[in-house]
Amino acid sequence: MPGCVRNLVAWAAAGALCVAAGAVHAEKKYDPGASDTEIKIGNIMPYSGPASSYGVIGKTEAAYFNMVNAEGGINGRKINFISYDDAYSPPKAIEQARKLVESDEVLLIFQSLGTPSNSAIQKYMNAKKVPQLFVASGGTKFGDPKNFPWTMGFQPNYQSEGRIYAKYILGHYPDSKIAVFWQNDDAGRDQFKGLKDGLGDKVNMIIADKSYEVSDPSIDSQIVTLHDSGADIFFSWAAPKGSAQAIRKVGELGWKPKFFLANTATTIASVLKPAGLDNSKGIISTVYVKDPTDARWKDDPGVQKWRAFMDKYYPDGDKANANNAYAYVESQAMVQVLKQCGDVLTRENVMKQAANLKNFTSDMLLPGITVNTSPDDYFPIEQMQLMRFNGESWELFGDVITGEVGHDASH
Repeated sequence: MPGCVRNLVAWAAAGALCVAAGAVHAEKKYDPGASDTEIKIGNIMPYSGPASSYGVIGKTEAAYFNMVNAEGGINGRKINFISYDDAYSPPKAIEQARKLVESDEVLLIFQSLGTPSNSAIQKYMNAKKVPQLFVASGGTKFGDPKNFPWTMGFQPNYQSEGRIYAKYILGHYPDSKIAVFWQNDDAGRDQFKGLKDGLGDKVNMIIADKSYEVSDPSIDSQIVTLHDSGADIFFSWAAPKGSAQAIRKVGELGWKPKFFLANTATTIASVLKPAGLDNSKGIISTVYVKDPTDARWKDDPGVQKWRAFMDKYYPDGDKANANNAYAYVESQAMVQVLKQCGDVLTRENVMKQAANLKNFTSDMLLPGITVNTSPDDYFPIEQMQLMRFNGESWELFGDVITGEVGHDASH
């Protein structure tokens, strides 16, 4: 009997060890910004300044997280979304990033907007090892896990966009002369480089280019110079305000080039209407998000779900503004990452899960476009489709195209 008792004691002890090991395995892990009840997410947006039309993105994201919280949160935790204005100013962006990380102690910064602002905070975020996640910019530098493992973009990168336009031009207008209007920052340079790389040995088709600063009150002189070049293709790679000014000036000059517009400035509400819908007719761009104004999506279940969300949680939002659809996609992806994190809400696990998205899609992504990431691939979306403005709405044409830029951030 004593032997049996000893065996029972041994089994009990072994069982206790197993239970303890299981408890350790299931243990919750938190970094600053996470707890049993809350996940703090930081955000930086240009609610004022020259790119303030993008501010609706932050408002939509706040509304989306309000909906998530109303429906019970993520794994029982509510999202505390803290969003600050940087007026599209890099020094202000640095100030706000420091405030979010050091004072508010957020778990991560999500969807900080603009290439200049994100460039300004990138080294700081990586030094602090705080996720700079789903950057609202197509800058190629934001998909460089080797040098900046804590920074990840989301939308198709600008060089891919430039290459897609080049491929289309070479196939349809190989004898044309091209004039380029571009924003004097990393975004404009990335886009311009993609176009030039895509044209390859036909790069001499570009006969004129002019840059501008986002803060410039007028861009008329640049457009007049490009008009006078004799080009029959015109590219506008500019923020919404600059793009609207360019479209309007091209119209005032009576110039009728084949017009290509950056996909970050295609919203009907904040760009094409102010520029004049007649002036905008025939413009070509790219897209990867469903256009809420396109009649083809009227009965689409995803778009209906988005409309219901807008009605209930952001009733003041403009349903004709594609930025509100873009923000919805980004927010769904952020929620997916947090769901995958489970109870391990550390900054390291946030990046690990963000780099492990497999065929994720959203209600508002175009059919055939999926989000995929890996530890070596920090470009979540690399597919786009061409579209043309008919004077009232955008019309898709052609097939979904995968961007051709490799993942070498030196590009």
